[in-house]
Amino acid sequence: MSDDEPSGGSAGISTRTMEVAVALVLLAVGALVVVDSYRLGSKWGSDGPQSGYFPFYIGLLLCISSVATLVEVALTHWRRQQAAGRAIAERQSRFVAWGQLKLVLSVLIPAFVYVIGVQLIGIYVASAIYIATFMRWLGKYPWITVLAVALGMPIITYFIFERYFLVPLPKGPIEEWLGL
Repeated sequence: MSDDEPSGGSAGISTRTMEVAVALVLLAVGALVVVDSYRLGSKWGSDGPQSGYFPFYIGLLLCISSVATLVEVALTHWRRQQAAGRAIAERQSRFVAWGQLKLVLSVLIPAFVYVIGVQLIGIYVASAIYIATFMRWLGKYPWITVLAVALGMPIITYFIFERYFLVPLPKGPIEEWLGL
């Protein structure tokens, strides 16, 4: 089987692992909401609900549903192991193969770096670097095309948003230095 197939013999992350991971993250978020809402006041006061009343119950529901998901995943896994061998159960519930995950991360990680870059160096410089990186790395475009698009798009964006619509976008030290 190839890395492009969603299930089968190729190694990767199982559906069970992802279900557990997401349930644990949501349980942590729910617990944070419950604790902070309790700190703010989660009761019904004389003048109505306190500021943490509704978030408290939303966080509580999130925690309950996360625990229910964890129990359901554990029971399903146990039943599959009882009905068939462990290898069959794992092979039938593949969430993503490593090759697929690598492709997703090859886009997700640069996008995450771009978002941080917008905060540190401004949207125009970060966009030029982001566009140039993707065009050259993934698209294999010639350098002249990469430079034309990577420099042209932020310039066009600047004139459309900043000059025409009068919407200021995040600027970094280079834009400040240029007086933009």
